Amino acid sequence: MSTAIEFNHVGKQYRLGLVSTGTIAHDLNRWWQTSILRHEDPYLKIGSVNDRAQKADSEYVWALRDIDFKVEQGDVVGIIGKNGAGKSTLLKLLSKVTAPTTGTIRARGRIASLLEVGTGFHGEMTGRENIYMNGAILGMTKQEIAAKLDEIVAFSGCERYIDTPVKRYSSGMMVRLGFAVAAHLDPEILVVDEVLAVGDAEFQKKAIGKMKDVSQGEGRTVLFVSHNMTSIKSLCKHGVILQNGMLIDQGEIDPIVSHYLRGDNDLDNHKVWNEPYKGNNGFELLEIGVRPKGGDYTDVMRVSDELELVMRYRLQQPLEKFWITLHLKNEQGERLFSTTGANRCYDKHHEAGEYEQICHLPKDFFNWGTFTIDFMAFNQPSNIECLMSESDFISFTLANRPVEIGGWMGREPGDITPKFEYIEHKVH
Repeated sequence: MSTAIEFNHVGKQYRLGLVSTGTIAHDLNRWWQTSILRHEDPYLKIGSVNDRAQKADSEYVWALRDIDFKVEQGDVVGIIGKNGAGKSTLLKLLSKVTAPTTGTIRARGRIASLLEVGTGFHGEMTGRENIYMNGAILGMTKQEIAAKLDEIVAFSGCERYIDTPVKRYSSGMMVRLGFAVAAHLDPEILVVDEVLAVGDAEFQKKAIGKMKDVSQGEGRTVLFVSHNMTSIKSLCKHGVILQNGMLIDQGEIDPIVSHYLRGDNDLDNHKVWNEPYKGNNGFELLEIGVRPKGGDYTDVMRVSDELELVMRYRLQQPLEKFWITLHLKNEQGERLFSTTGANRCYDKHHEAGEYEQICHLPKDFFNWGTFTIDFMAFNQPSNIECLMSESDFISFTLANRPVEIGGWMGREPGDITPKFEYIEHKVH
């Protein structure tokens, strides 16, 4: 199998807040060093890591740094990472929307990209005209495009509006037509960003099925970015994890998804900071962890244990109306439910100081497996103010209850298996 895409030590550097280097002196220095003296760009030697949660210590930031991996022809690769990790930047470099600062990218074949709603569309042109324009950009003849036209329109479900300017399309319609064009005009490489999240559930299912067809049946290569781990696992064979602009892991998709959801902590169910983890408006998180009720963070947790989620935090100033919201998710990143302290005696005035809040999770409620938690803290003096918002912030794993040999050893379907009360009595 031949290599379809090859990233060789690729990096992309930006200057925060400004275009170019921002000053004539910097621009002249860069030109003199690179064009006249043939030296390395002096501004490549500086720059902070792309961590959106930390204050920058440099005017320059590496959106991507030293990305090095290959994608084989016909493979489907999931690009995984938190917001700001560099996923979209990577796809823009591959699609030649922008050029890398360092390194090289080799791609064999035509590339069709769907990076955001309306990518490659002209708002004043009709859907039909945009199909022909996109096909021409890919190097197809008018006859080749016409042969695919009916199939593209049918797949998009936009037949009624195909002769209407796309500026009048909804975002969902734009995604439908954009994906249909990208998938049907015979590109050797299909690049799809998170845009499918805009479409409805029926179209998402159809789009994922189409990507499977073009990769497995037609041998085309697909790069897919999504925060939906169910879609990633159902579609992709391999995965790549980006963090703060750097590649931290790659390989088969199942262990890659588990690594991403688990994080890099030795103890995934407990985080404690020597220096407070700072949010907005004086909110500081000191500790968060999940443990058996009355137990220790190192104890094995089972589905039959009552759990407690302990959160310790500090308020540097009084808050008028404060609460914490949690989203609990399964291994595929699907949200199971949310829970909040609001309207449960927590949405009251808080004085400055250190607090501990404990959320009790009932026993015999979760199935066994690994679960992750999104953490959010809010204040509402007049309008709602987000003090902190972190996705996949902490995880915990539940083991099955002890089972005797010969008993049912498998996993029941579903992520929650609550033990409801059943009452039986003989009526006759």
